[in-house]
Amino acid sequence: MTHHVSPDDRLFVAQLEASTLAATQFDHRAHVRAAYVYLAESDPETATRRMRAALLAFLQHHGIAASKYHATITKAWVLAVRHFMALTPDAESADAFIDANAQLLDSKIMLNHYSASLLFSPEARAEFMEPDQSPIPKYD
Repeated sequence: MTHHVSPDDRLFVAQLEASTLAATQFDHRAHVRAAYVYLAESDPETATRRMRAALLAFLQHHGIAASKYHATITKAWVLAVRHFMALTPDAESADAFIDANAQLLDSKIMLNHYSASLLFSPEARAEFMEPDQSPIPKYD
């Protein structure tokens, strides 16, 4: 598997981690992009930890309540991106990867794996919950 991170991807993650992106710039595509970059450099658990830390710092910096953070959605998206990375064994950048896997831009895709009642529960927001509909493939 050859997944490259472009200089623009590195700058994007540095800006995310420094909270210099405007809150409006961090949309769903940006979440997928960050997950890709973290996964290109580490395993899913490390990527999830890095994503969590970056998101919580970003929320705090922008004065957004930490309760906005969603543990299950964050890890589930990291796992989904990892799955698509396995299916797309070569990408020159996060943008190239996302363009090749446009279905990742469907923010409702997690409802294929989770019931709405579980995914939007306070428990799922607080800690990762395994899917109750269809598993997300996991890789080391």
